[in-house]
Amino acid sequence: MDTNKALVNNLSPVTELKKTRVRWFIVVVLFLVTAVNYADRATLSIVGDSMSKELGLNSVMMGYVFSAFGWAYVIGQIPGGWLLDRFGSKKVYFWSIFLWSLFTFLQAFIGFFGTAGTAIIALFAFRFLVGLSEAPSFPANSRIIASWFPSNERGTAAATFNSAQYFATVIFAPIMGYITYKYGWHAVFAFMGVLGIILSFFWLKVIYGPKDHPRINKAELDYIEQGGALVNMDQPQKKKEKKEEVNWKGIKELLSNRMLLGVYLGQYCITTLTYFFLTWFPVYLVQERGMSILKVGFVASLPAICGFVGGLLGGMFSDFLLRKGCSLTFARKTPIVIGMIMSMTLVAANYVEAEWVVIFVMAVAFFGKGFGALGWAVVADTSPKQMAGLSGGLFNTFGNVAGITTPIIIGYIIATTGSFNGALVFVGANALVAIFSYLFLVGEIKRVELKSAK
Repeated sequence: MDTNKALVNNLSPVTELKKTRVRWFIVVVLFLVTAVNYADRATLSIVGDSMSKELGLNSVMMGYVFSAFGWAYVIGQIPGGWLLDRFGSKKVYFWSIFLWSLFTFLQAFIGFFGTAGTAIIALFAFRFLVGLSEAPSFPANSRIIASWFPSNERGTAAATFNSAQYFATVIFAPIMGYITYKYGWHAVFAFMGVLGIILSFFWLKVIYGPKDHPRINKAELDYIEQGGALVNMDQPQKKKEKKEEVNWKGIKELLSNRMLLGVYLGQYCITTLTYFFLTWFPVYLVQERGMSILKVGFVASLPAICGFVGGLLGGMFSDFLLRKGCSLTFARKTPIVIGMIMSMTLVAANYVEAEWVVIFVMAVAFFGKGFGALGWAVVADTSPKQMAGLSGGLFNTFGNVAGITTPIIIGYIIATTGSFNGALVFVGANALVAIFSYLFLVGEIKRVELKSAK
């Protein structure tokens, strides 16, 4: 009996060392959901040329239709963040996925609205509702990463889910391009809508908080908690503790923090690059470079592959710097600055004619944009633990104002100049501003402590 007990005691330390890796499964699910999220945002850019011809839309009108998503997405950020803090990530994200997929599906029936004017209004309305429904998605991603990952893995985790935006183009641009070519643009919305609705129920089945997940062991839970993960974020509160309403005083503190303002400005500029690739890039390839929609579906995926690889490498490089003893500030800022310098190379497309050179230039810019897209890791590092959802929502509000301004500004530039040259300069200039913001405004990156919470 004593021998058996001694054997158990000898094995216990070994067993405890073998952590489960459930946190990486959680990131895979976030990656899949984010890929569908971005594919639904990009549907209009893929079908934009075909749809504009059928509905009679010019470049300015297309700019406003593209911006419909951005208006709603920005409006929904703070309410979405508040919902996450009040009801938890799992429930709110389920409804987010389900509703944005439903409204994507309904866009398949735009052609049945009769007159062109009515169809455009309906299209704007559905795109607006998609944006409103997607508003909690990235703040939820940030909350989940903050609750599941220690600081020294958070950059890789955030970069992984964020890189899904490029993976979405790699996988779905060819599929949507083929569907448009073979069955018409209406079928693209139907396909993506059904796919998202299925995914929403998959989410409900597999996502849990760290302390509730049936597959996590104590070793992994202790590891992530000791590493700074906010594992209690979605735990039920005691009945006597009334959940707070929106903490407007806390929001005011966040908005008066110079570090966060620099991060917000940087995110606006980085998101300008994102929305150029999400909205006007396929149209650029068709109208400026004379490619067919079928070819665009495949060609657009090549820079996106580079963005995907860049996104993963940027997060891994940042965490590598942390493990080597670099400060959090240096580890996060370095990939961002390097990535934005690379993104500025897209302006060179104005001075080349060969298709392969254009795609190469865009691929370098896409890689850089991915490499430097560490904003969500910074949010997970800096958000006050009492307001992680609202902090992420506020960050995403500033960033996604670019979803409103970028399509419209580019639409006017094209209408005024008759080419995309000025548009590429505009996008490149935003990358430069992002560099200055992180170098001269942000300062030390650290978690914000709210005075109003003390």
